[in-house]
Amino acid sequence: MKNANKKILLVLVSTVAIVALAMTPALAKDSKNKTSSHSTAKAAAEAAGYAPEQGDAPKASHHDSVPGPAWKTVGGTVKKVQGDIYTVEDYDGNQVTLRVGQGTKHIHKKKVGDTVRAEITRGGFANSVQ
Repeated sequence: MKNANKKILLVLVSTVAIVALAMTPALAKDSKNKTSSHSTAKAAAEAAGYAPEQGDAPKASHHDSVPGPAWKTVGGTVKKVQGDIYTVEDYDGNQVTLRVGQGTKHIHKKKVGDTVRAEITRGGFANSVQ
């Protein structure tokens, strides 16, 4: 009888160990996909129509000259055009400088007074201007 209990216990412990080893990669994958509660609250606020506050861009030591990861979208009126540099006044009255180039997707060249919406990188390069 004792021998049978030991075998059952050994099978039970082995089964639990195998299940735990099988679940570890799945649990690790889930933890990478989870966001913090702050991000969840931020997403809920955006869904409700509240715009999150955007911090100022960190002071870049260089300006981007090619498309890259989008940092934010800027919408407003073109106030100044100097070659490939557009100065846009956003809807809050802030002046934003953005650089356009061959990698910028846009329909036609903008001029002073045009209303634009631009997706920009942290370095100020416009990935797209509409």
